Amino acid sequence: MKLRYLCALAALLLKLLWWAPLAGATPFVFTFTAVPSGAITGNPGDLVGWGYQLVNTDTLNWFVPTQLNASSFSIGSPDASYFDFPVLAPGASAAAAFDAGAHTGLYGLQIFPFALPAMSDSGSFSLSGEWWSGDPLAGGTFLQVSDVLLAPLSVAVAATAVPAPGSLWLLAAGLALLWLAQRRRQEGAQLGGALR
Repeated sequence: MKLRYLCALAALLLKLLWWAPLAGATPFVFTFTAVPSGAITGNPGDLVGWGYQLVNTDTLNWFVPTQLNASSFSIGSPDASYFDFPVLAPGASAAAAFDAGAHTGLYGLQIFPFALPAMSDSGSFSLSGEWWSGDPLAGGTFLQVSDVLLAPLSVAVAATAVPAPGSLWLLAAGLALLWLAQRRRQEGAQLGGALR
């Protein structure tokens, strides 16, 4: 009896050791890209942003994004509320361009009004999530947490100087006031000489 029990246990152990590397050889995979992939530019005070493309390349399991982060920004105020965290069925994809009016995309950045031309930030977005055996909203089973994927980001303040609005009118008004003041002084001096 003991020998039979030991043989069955050994056979089970060998099966587990044989199948374990094969189960680990097929990881769950998704792709994540920020759009545009190059640098974006904007003027001081502008709202700029990125869209995204997300693909669940797994053919059996559902992907649910749960966490989106970005490197820190020194030239503006970031806004992560644009990302809609789409639930992706096996083989499905989702994409959204940045649109501030429709509030769609991946991430927004309000460039500070005092940002200087040619200032820039670069870094990366990170996205992670969860893998489910079926639709998580219809009774699917949680399998595991996904790997974290990175997408590069780069943003710069436009190098062209923006002229201050209305500065020509301010200069003209100042010159007119100086001319009037000088004219009054001259008229006062002529009146003062005539009274003596």
